[in-house]
Amino acid sequence: MSRENIEIVKQALDAFGRGEADAFADLTTPDVEWKTGLGAVEGGEIFRRREGVERYFERLSSAWDEFRFIPDEFRDGDDVVLVLGRLEGRGRGGGVPVDSPVGAVWELRDGKIWRLRAYLDRAEASEVAGL
Repeated sequence: MSRENIEIVKQALDAFGRGEADAFADLTTPDVEWKTGLGAVEGGEIFRRREGVERYFERLSSAWDEFRFIPDEFRDGDDVVLVLGRLEGRGRGGGVPVDSPVGAVWELRDGKIWRLRAYLDRAEASEVAGL
């Protein structure tokens, strides 16, 4: 199942990159939890359910002219996918650039994402994922 999970995560990252909240949310369970690491919000805030996904996308859109998650590496476990990469962006208004390492732990259940946790420390993400 882990290879299929990587494909689901890649689809979610593609939807994220296009700014398509609905396409992203369609890949999640109704009780999804998304803990952010960086973005338009304080790191560590948790967004729940489809409404939370939509709210996070809205905040990104209002705070950033550009914001991308660029994956470098995928590691898989049974129902966990660890993605190591970078966040790149440019803030709206002042145009402040951001380029930061990131690790994201995606947990899946029955072919859907049920929890996503992002960390600016890749080692911490790897430890949380157990991979």
